[in-house]
Amino acid sequence: MRIVIQRVKHAKVTIDGQVHGQIPQGFMILVGVEDSDGDDEINYLVHKVTHLRIFSDENGKMNYNIFKVHGQVLSISQFTLYADTKKGNRPSFFHAGKPAHAKQIYLKFNQALRDAGLHVETGVFGADMQVKLDNDGPSTFILDTDHK
Repeated sequence: MRIVIQRVKHAKVTIDGQVHGQIPQGFMILVGVEDSDGDDEINYLVHKVTHLRIFSDENGKMNYNIFKVHGQVLSISQFTLYADTKKGNRPSFFHAGKPAHAKQIYLKFNQALRDAGLHVETGVFGADMQVKLDNDGPSTFILDTDHK
């Protein structure tokens, strides 16, 4: 699995002009899945997401996790995180998980975040979505279970 975490002041996702999910301060997370991903990858990333200390404390130092600031999560499925652009100018998505498996893992990941105590809003797997966010910092972090 590969996720991109953006620390945000607020974020929302719209589908066909309708707001589907929105959050105040927290994480906007893009989620990419490979066919080999399963519970081990989900558990690793949920632990990282819930323990990452990337919110500023009273001294402006990244020292607080998402719970300390009462943050929420907007989770968006993003198969393009597995784009291969090594050859030519058109990306290949050979390494992206097959839709049925990727959807299952994406849903399980979101539920695991909820089970860990986070409020999670989502987009719709496979939908054409528009995401708007106010990146705080900007602070963006990439986590990949292949590099743990």
